[in-house]
Amino acid sequence: MTHPQSKNKPREIAAVDLGSNSFHMVVARVVGEGLQIVSRHKQRVRLAAGLDEQHRLSDEAIRRGVECLAMFAERLNGLDMENVRIAATHTLRQARNVDTFIERARQVLPYPIEIISGEEEARLIYMGVSHTQQNVGRKLVIDIGGGSTELVIGDNFEPALVNSKRVGCVSYNERFFPKGNITPKQFAAAQLATQQKLESLASQYRQASWQVALGASGTIKAIREVIIGLGDEDGIITRKRLDNLIEKLLKFKNSDSIDLPGLSADRQPVFAAGVAILSGIFDALAIESMRFSDGALREGLLYEMEDRFQRTDIRGRTTDDMAARYNIDLSHARRVQHTAAYFYAQAEPDKGSKKAELAGLLNWAALLHEVGLSIGYPGYHKHSAYILRNTNLPGFNQEQQTVLATLARFHRKALKLNEMPKFTLFKPKLIETLICALRLACVLHSQRNDEALPEIDLSVDKKGAWQLTFPTGWLQENRLLAADLEAEKQYWQSVNWTLTFSD
Repeated sequence: MTHPQSKNKPREIAAVDLGSNSFHMVVARVVGEGLQIVSRHKQRVRLAAGLDEQHRLSDEAIRRGVECLAMFAERLNGLDMENVRIAATHTLRQARNVDTFIERARQVLPYPIEIISGEEEARLIYMGVSHTQQNVGRKLVIDIGGGSTELVIGDNFEPALVNSKRVGCVSYNERFFPKGNITPKQFAAAQLATQQKLESLASQYRQASWQVALGASGTIKAIREVIIGLGDEDGIITRKRLDNLIEKLLKFKNSDSIDLPGLSADRQPVFAAGVAILSGIFDALAIESMRFSDGALREGLLYEMEDRFQRTDIRGRTTDDMAARYNIDLSHARRVQHTAAYFYAQAEPDKGSKKAELAGLLNWAALLHEVGLSIGYPGYHKHSAYILRNTNLPGFNQEQQTVLATLARFHRKALKLNEMPKFTLFKPKLIETLICALRLACVLHSQRNDEALPEIDLSVDKKGAWQLTFPTGWLQENRLLAADLEAEKQYWQSVNWTLTFSD
């Protein structure tokens, strides 16, 4: 149960990162134009260790995750829905039974869980680092997680190269250091595997260059702590210091026996894998030195939550850039946008953060519903859906991206609702309302001319039947459009939806 925050108190916001190895939560107050961190919580959950070869999470791993979220819920109690963001990363991206996890989590935590893509994770990490570092010019940001590694080059707050690779300390630990056994041969194999994973992007990253390399999150933090423990108090990770650390690490035959200054017990099991990955990254990208950054994904989520009230929503920039890249007919798309938004506002008059989010998604889907024309006209709605589902769209989580693809897929032709994907953040009925609004807007603008539509009244009854009322005689004067509406009515009838219209 959430309660409105007192108007006298500073706004409090929270970000939760559901990682492959640990779950993290950070709570901050908005003070002036900055954020003041008031609490941090971390729980080792080892989610990735519960993922089997069929990419299914074990009941035990789900239980560990849900128990942690139940604890986090105690701290979040009282925060408004729009003041909490929960992002799930690599392991939950991979898990085929992620719906089971989210359903169980919902019983203990009332806030929505967003599954974010690897590229979106990388962008948010970069934002977290950028907001918590002094301006250091062009930077390379590396974050080695339990299941994936994110690599970004950018200037100030603008990422230029963004990548996520399936290289993680938990997955590599199981693959190269089974039962915790450490050998020079297996360590070298893990290093080489990392270099191979980065082979396709290494040249591009080296050519892009950077002034400072920054490492974020637990793996790189642990390596820094050990380097300090070994006598280098500035904690800067260099190739020479990394080699010195590797030499000492390889004297231990098993992770249980690792005894290095500054290494915590909970980081010990995956430490060898993390060092091997970082060493492979240093070699692949020819990194000379790396500093540690306190900011990462959680801080990126926090700052973006606050930024959305002050700056242009990054999703607007993303969709505008995509519209330009695919040569969208902007005047037609804007007309469809306007009419779809009008219909949605009539069909869903209740206000609220969820409705506002869906209205935004409808707006962006209307702008981009014709991206598939770049491939060809026949079946272009399917091409549009494919492009929107598989393109990196900064600012959108996976479910939001799926909504865009779904709206594009169903904006015309037969309503094959059995092909509708499952949603966890939105009820199917809400998505169907968006589809109805977009379809009608597309039909009414199918002649692609500049003539303004007349005033159209829309009413939606309690059973969900849509009734359009046009000015007297207008449909008789626009017989082609009336015929298109009649065809649309048949499409609706095929799935037991009701559309009627009159003038």
